[in-house]
Amino acid sequence: MARKIGSRYTVHQVIGRGSAGAVWLGEGPDGPVAVKLLREDLASDQVLVGRFIQERAALTSLDHPRVVGVRDMVVDGSDLALVMELVQGTDLRSRLEREGVFSPQAAVSVIADVADGLAAAHAAGIVHRDVKPENVLLDLASTPGPGGAPRAKLTDFGIARLVDAPRRTRATRIIGTPDYLAPEIIEGLEPRAAVDIYALATVLYELLAGFTPFGGGHTGAVLRRHVTESVPPVPGLPDGLWRIIAECLAKAPASRLRAAELADRLREQLPGLTDLPPLAVPSQRTPAEEVLTPGEAVYAEIDAGPGTHRRRRGPAVPLVPGPSPDSTRDTHTSLRRPSAQELASYAAESQAQRSTAGQGGHRKGRRALVRRRRMLAVLLAVLLLLAGAAAAFTAFAADGSAGRAAGLPIPSRMLHGPPL
Repeated sequence: MARKIGSRYTVHQVIGRGSAGAVWLGEGPDGPVAVKLLREDLASDQVLVGRFIQERAALTSLDHPRVVGVRDMVVDGSDLALVMELVQGTDLRSRLEREGVFSPQAAVSVIADVADGLAAAHAAGIVHRDVKPENVLLDLASTPGPGGAPRAKLTDFGIARLVDAPRRTRATRIIGTPDYLAPEIIEGLEPRAAVDIYALATVLYELLAGFTPFGGGHTGAVLRRHVTESVPPVPGLPDGLWRIIAECLAKAPASRLRAAELADRLREQLPGLTDLPPLAVPSQRTPAEEVLTPGEAVYAEIDAGPGTHRRRRGPAVPLVPGPSPDSTRDTHTSLRRPSAQELASYAAESQAQRSTAGQGGHRKGRRALVRRRRMLAVLLAVLLLLAGAAAAFTAFAADGSAGRAAGLPIPSRMLHGPPL
């Protein structure tokens, strides 16, 4: 059933869904379009609507062949919509789950395209903040790139930027998808362009290996790995390509490549990747670790065979001990649960500290009592002196009054005080 969006657009059917809303196939004055209708709760947020209107010029001006362009933004009653270019193809997540990992050359070609799009966005002062396979569209209508790879376009620019209204940030603290979050976002720093580079390198790793470098398990464990662990190497990957990935996954944002540099470095690798088959990266789990409880099995990763993509269905896979800690960045973050022995030692140490503090407190108490007694004695002496001076002055004043009454002369010294 057709539905009007504003006065210029009509939508016909849903062609995709995401966390922020549904994408509809629509028609506008210039032909077919994709219309992303944001969720009703977002559309009713007045702060977000205000940002939506403010960001219109920035988002609609981002024009690049590797970016799905935003052609219009519509606010109409309860409807909040982004009108976008319609891409004939599929998203990278669907392609990855349907056909498995990419060959190194095809993976590098796709990511280089996305890096080009990020370079244009960063030059315009726009940070995507949610780079992931779901937000990369493969344009099947365009001429394929190196290795037969489809050309890629990055979409959903501005969604995280719009949804991240000030009050929403305070409530949720983190905007993004856990597997692709840069360490600085997890630690609460302001997201800069480097967060997109980290996420894009994570996507490249996933295209090659079939899984993300720090994913798997509870969300808290995933976040902890991003901050504390070194990226596990991909067996069989050429050294030059691995160095690029490792550099872009550095914990320190300043150590990562810029988007334009990443695109150039990746394309330099393409000739050496010709005819390399997809990598057969084994699961990092041991047979013993694959024995899950019924509750855990619901969320376990699905390994459909060599070279296929292991999909994560939920957050409760047991935490697998990771590699050695990453030395490129110090961090205070630690989500490790202490052992029973550690807890017992903490209790003993605390008791000893309390005992020492008690003995020291007794000695300090005696010294404080002596000081108080001395201060009290000094105060009493001062009060006695003041009382004596007051009595003498009263007696002197009385004698002067009596002399005047008897007609006796009073020396001028007594009237005016001692001579200067």
